[in-house]
Formats: sequence, C-alpha cells, structure tokens
Amino acid sequence: MSGVFRLAVVFGAVAVVLLLLFRFAAWRADGELLFRYCDRPEAHLARVERLLTESEPAGEDARRPYIIAAKLIYLIPQDDGEPNEDYLKRLGQRIRAACG
Repeated sequence: MSGVFRLAVVFGAVAVVLLLLFRFAAWRADGELLFRYCDRPEAHLARVERLLTESEPAGEDARRPYIIAAKLIYLIPQDDGEPNEDYLKRLGQRIRAACG
C-alpha cells in the first residue's frame, strides 16, 4: 500500500468516527439532556432571553440558574441571523417535544 492510500484510509476512519460522535451528541442532547428543563420550561426560556438581551442578566441574584439556562444555548444553538424571538420559539418547541 502506498502512503497516500494509508493516509486516505486514516482520514476516512477519523471522519466516520467524528460523524458518529456528533450524531451521538445530538441524540443525547435531544433524548437525555433536555429533560432537566421540563420542570419549568418557561422560567428557563425567560432566563435564556435575559442571557441574549442583557449584559448582566443575573445582576445580584444567584448565577447558577443562568448557567443552567446557558447550557440550552450550547445544546440548541441559535442559527446565524435568527431573531431572538424565533430562536426562543424554536427552543421552547424542542423542550416541549423532549418533555413529551
């Protein structure tokens, strides 16, 4: 086998592993991680809205609820150019779908 062929095989194997990893992460986000937001989805969405619109959303309050809400932004990112209102609607739909 030539060096170029070996490199192509390694590149292909790494690409397949990365694709499987990203699919697993998306499945886990939809199937398992969104359940923590089922207790009070509207409160979490309100915190996400404050995170998107205010420079210091927590103010003097506890920061932990905002850190938990910020994970939603990581799990379901906002699309480029998507208005905050549309993003919050889409985020709410995903949470409600995960909660059943």
